[in-house]
Amino acid sequence: MSRPGTLYLIPSSLGGGEAMRVLPPSTLAVIAQLTAFIVEKPRTARAFLKAAGYPHPLQDAEFRVCNEHTRGGEIAGLLQPLLDGRDCGLVSEAGCPAVADPGGAVVRLAHAHDIRVVPLVGPSAILLALMASGLEGQRFAFHGYLPVEASARRAALIELERDSRRARRTQIFIEAPYRNMQLLRAIFDACRGDALLCLATDLTLATEAIGTRTIAEWKARAPPALNRRPTVFLLYCNS
Repeated sequence: MSRPGTLYLIPSSLGGGEAMRVLPPSTLAVIAQLTAFIVEKPRTARAFLKAAGYPHPLQDAEFRVCNEHTRGGEIAGLLQPLLDGRDCGLVSEAGCPAVADPGGAVVRLAHAHDIRVVPLVGPSAILLALMASGLEGQRFAFHGYLPVEASARRAALIELERDSRRARRTQIFIEAPYRNMQLLRAIFDACRGDALLCLATDLTLATEAIGTRTIAEWKARAPPALNRRPTVFLLYCNS
């Protein structure tokens, strides 16, 4: 029986940015050696590989799909190239695989099969936003997407604010870009004016915008243009 291949976790560019500008040469070199990939969407994965200078014909690359519709029983089949001894890349739609990303189930099963897992260097929207926020960087929690339903979302925001004040913890969350403004209005409605809010938008892109202010200060300004722009929200209360 051959030794399993290595599963490489490949960060992709954020918001359709230039892959060769944000990925280090060492990560690009690994991508160039692979012919098997686990991806959310083959079409966008091909566009990413092309932008990363992939040297092989894209029609010769093998793509296996793992997305929010992939059932638990289907994950094992995604590992077959690895079990056959081939190295494989796990590519997220944006940013780091397995972080707010369905690829986590693939990584977990890879460990169960004693497959070597290697995370590669690349942009993480969560960490970039935290770095640039000026908020508490030693105690923080990422919550992914908050509830869409208005009352449940409001309750979640109130609890996040309460937990931040109690634990001195930065709360990090995201939203589908087309619902950013609804989430911002919900934050304004649910949270106290002295709470600090960082909005980190279009990270690594030419249109990048990052600002940290109290909610009262944000409300006194013209609303930021967040609609359909990838944004990370960070909330922190220190009193």
